[in-house]
Parts: sequence; C-alpha cells; structure tokens
Amino acid sequence: MKKQMLVVGGGIGGLAAALACARAGAEVELLERASEFTEVGAGVQLGPNVVKLLDAWGLQDALAAVAAFPPRLQVRSARTGAELGVLQLGAQSVKRYGARYATIHRADLQALLLAAVQQQAGVQLQVASEFDHFEQDGVGVTVHTTDGRALHADVLLGADGAWSRVRQQLLHDGAPVATGQLAYRAMVVQRTLPERLRSQQVTAWLGPHMHLVQYPVRGGEWLNVVAIVHGRVSDELASWDHNANAAQLRSSLGGVCAPLWELVHAIDHWRLWGLSIRPPMRGAHEQAQGRVALLGDAAHPMVPFLAQGAGMAIEDAHALAQALANAGADLPAALQAYAQARWQRNARVQAGALRNGKIFHATGLVRWGRDAAMKMLGERLLDLPWLYNGPT
Repeated sequence: MKKQMLVVGGGIGGLAAALACARAGAEVELLERASEFTEVGAGVQLGPNVVKLLDAWGLQDALAAVAAFPPRLQVRSARTGAELGVLQLGAQSVKRYGARYATIHRADLQALLLAAVQQQAGVQLQVASEFDHFEQDGVGVTVHTTDGRALHADVLLGADGAWSRVRQQLLHDGAPVATGQLAYRAMVVQRTLPERLRSQQVTAWLGPHMHLVQYPVRGGEWLNVVAIVHGRVSDELASWDHNANAAQLRSSLGGVCAPLWELVHAIDHWRLWGLSIRPPMRGAHEQAQGRVALLGDAAHPMVPFLAQGAGMAIEDAHALAQALANAGADLPAALQAYAQARWQRNARVQAGALRNGKIFHATGLVRWGRDAAMKMLGERLLDLPWLYNGPT
C-alpha cells in the first residue's frame, strides 16, 4: 500500500517535500493555513548543492526561466569599498559541483514548486486549513484542524516554519529567541537604478556591526538587497514582516563607503525582519519522533549568513523522500533514518551561519585579521566544498 503523508505548511519546504515524496510514491495531503499560496520576503541564494536537486526533480527549465545565475561572488569592505575576495561561480560551479549557483526571488521559487506539485500525481492541496494539534499511535497520525476536521495518515511532516506549532507539540521547547539583529530587505528594478549601481553578481559588503548583500533575481532584471544591522523590533517577532523607514536603515550605516551609501540611498522602500534563532540541533530527536517529522525552519531555523535556509529545507525534502522510498512497513524507523541522515549536517550549517555572523560584523583586530586573510586566501575561504557538494 502507498504511504500516506500529511504535510503542514505550504511554503518552500512544504511544497518541496510534497513534490519529492509524491515522486517517490507517497500519497501526500498538504495543509496551508492561508487562503492561497503566497510567499513574503525577497531573494534567496541556492548553492549548487540545492540546484542539483531541483534539476533532478525536472525543474531545470522552470528555474532557468525565473532565476539569475551570477558569474561570481565578491566580498568588499563596507568602509573602504576595497575588494577583499572573489569566488568564481557560473561555469566554475558546474565544473566543481555539477550545477550552477542560482539567485531567485522567494515568490518565484515557491511558484515553480507549486506548479510542479499541481502537475504531480498523488498530491492534494488544502488551503485555509489551519493545524491545531495531532495525535499519534502505533498505526498512524491524526491531525485536527482549527475548523474541527480530523485527518488521518501514516506520517505527519511539520513544515510550518520557525514558529512551528507542530514542533511545539512534538518538542515543547518554546519559541525561537531574538538575535538582536534586524534584516532590512528590498527589491528594486535594475533599470531604475543608475547604471553604476546595477549588478549581475553577488556582492557582500562587510563592516563593523553590519553587513549588506546584493544580488540579481528574476533573470537579472531585479536587484535584491538585504542589510543586517544590530537592533530589535518592538512588535511581536512572530509577525515578522514590517514596513521599515529607509531613514532608520541609513542612520544605522554611518561611515560606509560612497558606492554602498549611494545604493542604500537609491532605495526608498524596505521591509524589516527581526531575526530569531534556536541553538544548532543537538540530536536526531529534534528532527523526528515516532510518526512525526520536522523539516526546514521548523526543525533548524538559521540566521541567513550562509545563505542556506531554503537550501537545507530542500535537502531535507530530498532525504525524506529517499527514506520513505526505502521504507518497509516500519515508518517510524524510516523517519528516524531521515533524522539521522540530516541532523548533523543541519547543525553544522546552523553553527556555520552563526560563526559567519560574528566574522561579518567583526570590529577591531578581528576585522583586520579577517580582511587580511580574505585578501591572501580569497577563494579558499569563500569556497565551501563540504556544503556545495551536497550531503554524503
């Protein structure tokens, strides 16, 4: 008999899991609490470890139609504008890792996954379906929705984000905590910018207590910009998308070089996120217990300093599909195999992102040492074979 799976959450991770698991032969019912599939946010970076999986799912052409594929990644000093290091992407990424490095708007990534799921046999999509609680026993899982329905399946997957209600019932470990950092995000049509500010590469500007990353999306026609500074939002963190006053960001970036200052002043509309986090995963029990598993931010929220949040969710989806495809009748064992395959890699990425945050925002002698090392070693520091080769 086909394995029946309930997925809570219709974001990038939930749709990726629905697609991958249905391709592996499972019958999937996905519950999305919103009345339609929408994605907030701005751009995401997809390393070759992730692009390889999307290609394998038959999404190569769909990705090529909406993404950008930067030829290089450049690191610059936010104070002086000096180039500190470069990593060649494009053809070099294909040669080293078998796939390109992509940058894409989150909404475009969700839309291409949704289109693929809608064309995939074995998936039912339920909107306006809000998870309330679950019960599991030796034969299955029952999910109760807030409108009083009871849905039954063999396994449950919580893909409902960093504030996951599935996680709360499974692990009872409280909410994520604020990092004390703010992310200002903006999207701008490149042709509306002065030509000197347009770019088709990834650029990371590093400065004391801040950094800013810019890269093309939507085939290179748009520029995504995200600035991370220190501070806190006063509103409830769970409602994480806020209107932001451009002057607030500009006042946080005193002392940056002229090109970066000009870019920030060319953009008037920003969205604000207060970053929150959990400690790196400490064991497989944080990714699956019994017939309930977690995926993506529900299992391992991470700060965006390795650009792998969406990537790890997609890797999770691939590993879960493999575990279910290889499973016999013992589905809890299959979910444990999934958790064992994923938790250490996810923890390494979480820890690496936290470490990068300290390095990116360094001051004093640490900043001097970072810049000197980047100038000497460059590509050797920026290239990450352990990450871009994908999970072993």
